Order: sequence, then C-alpha cells, then structure tokens
Amino acid sequence: MADSPAPRGLAPAVLRSMAEQNIDARLTLEILDAWNSKRRADTRPLRVADFPSPDKKTILDMTHFEGYTVPAREAKDRLSPLVPGIRLEDFAMPAPDGNLHFPLEGLKTIGRLLFPYVSFGVLNGGSATSYCDTKKNEALNGKLFGLLKTPFMESAALAGGRPKGISPAYANPDGSPGYSFLELKLRRLLLEAKLWRAVAASRPGAYPAGFRPGSLPPLAPVFQMTSVFTSREVGEALALYEKSPLLESLIAETGIGITRVRTGVQPLIAAFTHSSGGGRKGIFTRAWGKEDSVLGLPGGHGQNFLVLKDVYRGLREDGKRFVYLGNIDNLGFVPDPASLAVLALSGKPAGFEFAFKTAVDTKGGVLVRDSGGRLTCADIGPALNAGDIADAEKAGKPILFNAATGLFDLDYLVPHIDEIRGGIPLRWSDQDKDAGRYSQAEQVTWEIIGLLPDPLIFGINKFRRFLAAKLLLESLMTSGLGLESGDFPPELLGLARSLHEGFVWNMETIFAMKRGGGRWAASEKNGGGCGDG
Repeated sequence: MADSPAPRGLAPAVLRSMAEQNIDARLTLEILDAWNSKRRADTRPLRVADFPSPDKKTILDMTHFEGYTVPAREAKDRLSPLVPGIRLEDFAMPAPDGNLHFPLEGLKTIGRLLFPYVSFGVLNGGSATSYCDTKKNEALNGKLFGLLKTPFMESAALAGGRPKGISPAYANPDGSPGYSFLELKLRRLLLEAKLWRAVAASRPGAYPAGFRPGSLPPLAPVFQMTSVFTSREVGEALALYEKSPLLESLIAETGIGITRVRTGVQPLIAAFTHSSGGGRKGIFTRAWGKEDSVLGLPGGHGQNFLVLKDVYRGLREDGKRFVYLGNIDNLGFVPDPASLAVLALSGKPAGFEFAFKTAVDTKGGVLVRDSGGRLTCADIGPALNAGDIADAEKAGKPILFNAATGLFDLDYLVPHIDEIRGGIPLRWSDQDKDAGRYSQAEQVTWEIIGLLPDPLIFGINKFRRFLAAKLLLESLMTSGLGLESGDFPPELLGLARSLHEGFVWNMETIFAMKRGGGRWAASEKNGGGCGDG
C-alpha cells in the first residue's frame, strides 16, 4: 500500500503531511468516499435487541462443559482429511440417532492432534502510552494508585512509549517488572508443541500419508499485526527473544523457530472533519491549528482483514486450516484444544470467546443480538452506550464481555476476506483534543461476528482465559501487589483476589513458571500443564 502512486485530488502540502506520518492516503480516501456516497450499510447505528446468554447450542458455557455431540457422518467427513488415521469411536461415545458424543477429554486429544493445522496470531500494534498514563491509572482508583505508586513508576519507566506487547506483562512479588506479554505467549506455544509431540507419538498413523511435521509445525508460524509505530521495536525484541530464558531451551528442544513471525504492518489513516461541520465529511487538515496539516490515527483492529490478507492466504497455501487471533495484552489468550476440536467438528466458520463482565471491563465489546436476530459484538462507546449496559446489569442481566479471541477456519475466511473487510462497520466518534476537533473512523475486529453464518460463542472463565490489562494498575493488581496490605481498597479486594488467583494458575500451570526469591522464573521442569480451564 505504501508504494502505491499517490491519489489525485489532494493538495501537495496535504500529501506531504500524510507521507511524513505514514498515513495511507488511498485507504483514507476510500473510507471518505464510502461515507460520503453512503455505500456502507454501517452508516446506520447498531440496534440492540437483547444481551444473550449461554444456550448450549450456539453459545457454549465452557466453564461447565462436558462434551459436544455431532452426527457421526459429519464428524468423520470433517476430520478425515486432517487426521484420517484415527478412529473417532476411540474419542467419543455413540449417542442416539447416529450421533457421536465427544467428552471433554476426547476433545482435548483431538484438538491437540489438529495443532499442526493451526497458526497462532496476535494483534500487536498497540503502544503502552495510555496503559502507563498516570492520570488514567489514578482515575481507576486513587487509593490503589497511591499504594502501588513505586512499582507503578518502575514498570511505567520500562513500558511508557514502547509497544505494549514487549512491555512487562506483570510485576514480580518483589515489585520488579516481569517478562513481556509476547515472551509468555511464545513460551506457551512451545510448551504446547511438546504436548503435541507426546500425543502424536502415541498415534503414529493419525496423519495423511506424506505428512511432515517440520513443514507444519504445531501452532506456528506465529503471525501478527503491528503498526507503523511499533513494528521496528517488536522485530528487534523478537530477535533478542531467541536467547530469552523463557524460550531458548524450548526452541532447541522442539526445533521450532517460534520467533520467526509473519507480520503485517497496519498503516495510519487521516482524521476526518467533525460532525458539527455537516453530514458530508472531508479530511481534517488543520491539526494543531496549522494549515494543510493532517492527523494520523489507527483505523482499528478490524483492519487486520486488510493488513493480514496475504498472511492468511499464505498460511492456507502452506497447509494451515485454522488460525487463532487475539490481543497481545491478554495473559489468558493461549490455545485451547477443546474449543479447536469443537470448531473443527461443527463445520462452522469461526468461534469467539466471551467472559462474564466484571467491574474492570470498561473498554471493549459485549455480545448482543441485533434487531435482525444476529449475534454480534458491540464495542462500548463507538457502537453501544455504556448506560445501556449499566441498565441491563442493574436489571440482573448477565453481560458477556468480549475476550478478544477468535478462532477462524481458513477455508471460510480466505475466500470471504474481501467481503468481510468491506462489511465490518466503520464506527465514527467525534473528538475534541489538543490537536483540534475532528472525527475518527475505526473498524472493530469482533464485529465480524455479525457477518458470519452461525458462529460459535465460547463462554469462558474470565479468571483463567481473560486476564486483560488495559491499564498498568490493573496489571499490578492482578499480579497480587498490595493484596496483604491493610490499605488495599476494600471495594476492589474480592476482584483483585480472584484475578490474582487466575494469574498464579496461569503462571504455574500454563507458562510453567515458579516463584522464588521474590520473582517468577522458568520452572526447572520446563514443562507445563494441560492448558485447560
């Protein structure tokens, strides 16, 4: 995109301003033209009909999940191209009407056998600037901020202004900054590769003739979407991670070059004119009060279906069938073999994780059913009023909060990707900031749910699989800092203990870490738990 000829119709000074900020002029004008011509259906606001709950069919409660039932013929047709050498009856029990019921343990085994057909991807373009912002963190809870100010400042010094994915993901018990989000993710993938090896070794004839594990490494190659601001630093960090204490021995043991990541770099788009200027928009060209000066902004994670289009196609051509995609800053986002097996058996195009909302879940999306009866994810702010959620909660309605984790079947995603990219709504929001009054257009990845035929929703345990930290203070709280202090804010104490319990479980069971000397370090066993939960 950056090498395309410059579009016509823009003043040379505006084009220069765009080039200086790595703004994609063609994409900016495409968005502007779509709005002004009213070609996009998303010019209408989302109409929410209901906040749905688990129904054991489309919305599965994975916290009390006992198994999945599917017609035997469909199960064989869907799995035989991938693992033709297994007998499904070894993993399932016959059910009435020609169905097979796959208990949880059978699903886990099948899911791990499918790992060579999966690549793991992260949205890794965010900066830690807002994450470390003092005012935003203090606004979460002033008393907690005061209690944890010293470790806050120490971690903020390492993270501020840097890509969030390579910033400390937690604080050690002694308050010092821990390993990064990306290091922990890569460690889990290598631990899963070891578990896959054991499962595959016990079923040597499972795969098609000519299957070569080296050409389809489990869960790799990893892929990511970075931004023009973060890509260079993330690449430099990945080169150093080859010698990380969390990864070096596992890379040698598995033979998987886990740090060789396929990357798509998200461009910036320009800010547009404020809605007070009328319904027809233009490019905002008076940033900071300067004539012919534009303002570069991210266009939302939903642009991954444009930015990663060639990556998705390449993975499918390489023999991959499924991809995970999720936010880098969620410690609980790791592969789940049972969910993968359910998606493969179901024949559905994708599955998405949602957890029950808690007090700290204020930025993101929630599961809704729109006026047309479709499930979709409505982002708080751009698509959904926070007051509507508060009213539903007051009425006792459980809210399923987006865990920002998707599992896609590439056989559906690749041929439909242009349709998906054009169909994800653009959400517009007016801004009044130091740079001026302007409007911002964003695409939210998870609004893809409303475009898909019959997607799966996995209801998950927040404290195991959705430990997301939008603010550094949340991360410190999850890490357990200050919990034993008599000054810990009582209104957050119960939540903090639950988050910390989930954090410890993940560190010990998922990432094979141990505490000692006030710090978390790689376990000498270099193993890891089953990853279930």
